[in-house]
Amino acid sequence: MAVLLAAPAAGGIQPDSAPDSRPDYYAAEPELRSCVDSAIERHPALLASRAGYQAARERVPQVTALPDPTLSVSQAVRRVETRVGSQTGGITVSQSLPWFGARDLRGRVALSEADAQRRVYQAEEREVIARIKRIFYDVAYLDAALRLLNEEHSLLGHYETLARARYSTGQGLQQAVIRLQAELTRIGDRQRQLTRQRRTLAVNLNTLCARPPETAVPPIPSLEPPAVTLDRAHLVDLGERNRQEMLAATALIEAGQDAVELAGMNFRPRFTASLALMNVAGRDPADVLGPLPPDEGKNSLSLSLGVSLPVWKESYRAGVEEAGHRLTAHRRRLEEARDAMENAVEQALIRVETIEEQLVLLDTVLVPQSEETLHATETAYETGQVGVLDLLDSERVQLDVLRMRARYVSDLLIALADLERGIGTRVPLPPRRAS
Repeated sequence: MAVLLAAPAAGGIQPDSAPDSRPDYYAAEPELRSCVDSAIERHPALLASRAGYQAARERVPQVTALPDPTLSVSQAVRRVETRVGSQTGGITVSQSLPWFGARDLRGRVALSEADAQRRVYQAEEREVIARIKRIFYDVAYLDAALRLLNEEHSLLGHYETLARARYSTGQGLQQAVIRLQAELTRIGDRQRQLTRQRRTLAVNLNTLCARPPETAVPPIPSLEPPAVTLDRAHLVDLGERNRQEMLAATALIEAGQDAVELAGMNFRPRFTASLALMNVAGRDPADVLGPLPPDEGKNSLSLSLGVSLPVWKESYRAGVEEAGHRLTAHRRRLEEARDAMENAVEQALIRVETIEEQLVLLDTVLVPQSEETLHATETAYETGQVGVLDLLDSERVQLDVLRMRARYVSDLLIALADLERGIGTRVPLPPRRAS
């Protein structure tokens, strides 16, 4: 009866076969998506975390299984004479049985812990994606800055040729030629600096994407900021439902609650069911006075049930207290994860709002003004109305404005990447801007 009652206790507990599908994230650039896909498939840290989750799943069938039965063989040193013959030895099979429901609780604890490990894996996956995005958008900014420098270098080269022609005909000053040549040298040095920075970032990006460090990262086209309409309450709700650290803490809380109940079962007895077969040797009728009993020489079969005596209650009480403290720790971890999520949302919203304001100012005021000023200065310089210093100042102002805009676009995309990391899922964007 004990076997029949205990055996099906954990039959319905089955671990998930694999982690959830690939994470959803914003990536309008094919190179970025390819890089992230490569990291998900081959990044060593993610592979290690995935293996940890797979290992945790295998705990479920282990903790829900009954203990191995014990087989004992005995041989009588001095035979015991009975009415039906001498007992020469026997075989005993014993099976330990936990209290009713203990196996089910152990399975639920292991299953919740495996689910927590799955969420940890997903959190590490999200962290790698966020790191890839930060570096990728920094590379995108450097590519934009290099394109601006190349344009400036080409334009100033044209004016340097024009200045030398003027100087050779006596219509211009040598100072203008020297100043333009010095500016061209400065631009060349700046190009080399940015190229070195890009090479360093490319190595870091390849490492995160689980690619050889020397893999070429193609130039990233100019990026445009996505149209975003972010509602704080909606983002916090998304974070509550998707932030992996919060889901992991919730799973551990469920495991802790079951662990407290499981620890309380130590106060209950455990059972041992045994089946014994004793070998009985038959006797010669000539050696026995009178007729032999009808069951002479038949082996004996016995069934016994043992019960443990839970008398060490202090140790059991300590086990319950330990499980209770662990449950409290998991609840505090959930509060910490919620605070981190809300902080990430608030910080990202401030950054996005600030950057969007700067982009509006640039697009509506500063960029048009700098273009108009440069165009007017170029026309005046070609006609000899202004000097080379005025031209260089106008050129530098426009370059700074355009470079500032490229930096803000990259920073906005980085802020959205951090926001995605904070809420644990894709930032809601209008469908027309989605990748």
